[in-house]
Parts: sequence; structure tokens; C-alpha cells
Amino acid sequence: MIIIMNAPTEEQINRILSKLVVNNLEAKTIAIQDKIMITASGGAEARHTELYSRMPGVERVVAVSTPFKLVSREFCADNTLVHVGGSITFGGKNIPVIAGPCAVESYEQVRQTAAAVKDAGAVMLRGGAFKPRTSPYSFQGLEQDGLEILSAVGRETGMPVITELTDPRLLDSVDQHVDMIQIGARNMQNYPLLKEVARSKKPILLKRGAASTIEEWLMAAEYIMSGGNDQIVLCERGIRTFETYTRNTFDVSAVALARHLSHLPVIADPSHGTGNWRLVTPVAKAAVAAGADGLIIEVHPCPEEAMSDGPQSLNPVNFSQLMKETSEVAKAIGRKLGETWYE
Repeated sequence: MIIIMNAPTEEQINRILSKLVVNNLEAKTIAIQDKIMITASGGAEARHTELYSRMPGVERVVAVSTPFKLVSREFCADNTLVHVGGSITFGGKNIPVIAGPCAVESYEQVRQTAAAVKDAGAVMLRGGAFKPRTSPYSFQGLEQDGLEILSAVGRETGMPVITELTDPRLLDSVDQHVDMIQIGARNMQNYPLLKEVARSKKPILLKRGAASTIEEWLMAAEYIMSGGNDQIVLCERGIRTFETYTRNTFDVSAVALARHLSHLPVIADPSHGTGNWRLVTPVAKAAVAAGADGLIIEVHPCPEEAMSDGPQSLNPVNFSQLMKETSEVAKAIGRKLGETWYE
């Protein structure tokens, strides 16, 4: 059960909390924008819905059956719109495309990539400054220098930027340089990190873990939203299966199912979802057809020389072709891909 209050007094909040204690229900108070929400659980909360809906200060009471409460469709039937950089919206009719290199390697590399992807219709720039890698001997990113390069190129090109946050201690620094914060697959269940980004006012891109169920993914989003940040975009990026021909198995059904279960926007990462640049375009088209609210694509000026994820990165020519082909799929289902030109 979720009790939604609109500008309540402290006395009205305390009265409800006291009533919940009397009814042996566990409560948590959450402030999101101008609303106060109180979640109540304990196994028998549904029968108390009508009682609390009549109490002073209560706007409405929602009975939610799923373990993920705030991110569920039961809580909010309408699609949540997540706004980035003042001009980009995830969850609406348009399908924004985020593109850029897996890792920031140099100013010139990022600048060249940004110009190419913007010209092809991408609206946001991605780039990894802090790179969590399987091997401690692999390139770990340029860290603070990479963050500053990404931020500078974003300002120069007018593109909002996104990078991955890997350490709660880096939140304030990352927060100052980016327009959106990514939580990568390896950190999807890093609960201290999720609690920390909840206090950020920036939108959060939450990737599904490589071995995580859809419920676990949505419960991770619940951590962020219950911490007070409802500007969350979910990202399906492939899961680990027995298949060896691809880096991961892209779960296209997860795109449609997550949009059914949750009001949050869902985007797709066909680069990590396949690990093979030849498969990125067909999987991107499949994701858009399944209802994806955006795409995030890895692009590098010279993929064979990339310091990270070269085999799954598109070059600018192939990325432009992806945008042209995928825009036709978007058009067929009544949507528009990024800032493309097919009017």
C-alpha cells in the first residue's frame, strides 16, 4: 500500500504513521518532488486502503501487489517522462539515441565521435571515464581527466552527456560534469551506490545486470525511487546465457515486459547486448519494434584501435546507417527516432 499526500502538515503525516504502527504495518516516508509518500507493508495492508484514504492530507491510496511498489504500473498507470538536459525526454513519442565511445581515450577521439553521431541524429553523448573491467590489467579509463574531456565536448557540441558512476565516493564529482548518471550492469545490485545516487537530482540510467531477473532489475530501480529520485530510465543490455556466439543474449522480451510492469521508460543497449558490431543494427531495430523508449550505442572513429569494446563498436558510417534503418521502424509504429530526418 502506498499513501500519497499532497503538501501535508507534519501533524497529518505523524497521525498516519501512528495509525500504521497500531495496525502492525511497517512504514517508510518518501519525499518525491512536492509529494510525500508513505509505503506500508505487512501482509494485510490492502484491507486498510479505504481507512487511510479518508484521513486528512491524503490525496489517494494505492494498493500494490508487486514487491516493486513505486516503479510499478499499479502505482502509476501513465508513462513517466524523464527529462535530460532541458531538451530531451525519455518515455514520450520520440525515441532519443545516446551514442559515443565505450571509453574516453582522448579529447580528439571524443570530439570526432560527438560530431559524427550528432550529425547522424543522436541527441546525447556517452563516454566512460571510470571503466570497471573484468581484468585488473585492462584499461580502467582516464578517470577525472576523462570526465572533464567528456564534459567539455558535451558543452562544445551542445549535447547532454552521460557516464557511468562506479563508486559512491565519486558521486559529487560526476554529478558536476554530466547530465545523466549511468549505473552499469556490474553495479545494478550495489545497494550503497543505488542509495547514494538516489540523492542526486540528475536522471539515472539503470542497466540490467548480466544475470539478473526482471524483478531484481525493477527492485534495484525501487531503491533509487524510494530514496527520492523518480527520474529513472531502465536499460536492457543483454543477459548471460549458454550461447557463445554473442557476448550476451539480448532479451527483447524484457523491453516489452518491463514497459508493461513499470511506468519507467525502457531503453536498449544492442552494443553490449550482442558484443558484435554486425548485430547492433538488427537488434536495435528489434528493440524499437518491441517498444524501446531509446537506444544507447557504442561508436568509435576507428573501432579496431579502441581501448575498450572495439568489436561491438560501430564506426560513424555504420552508425549513420543504423539511424536511417531504425528510423523507418520507428516511423512504422508511429514514433520518431532521435532528431532524424524522415518527416
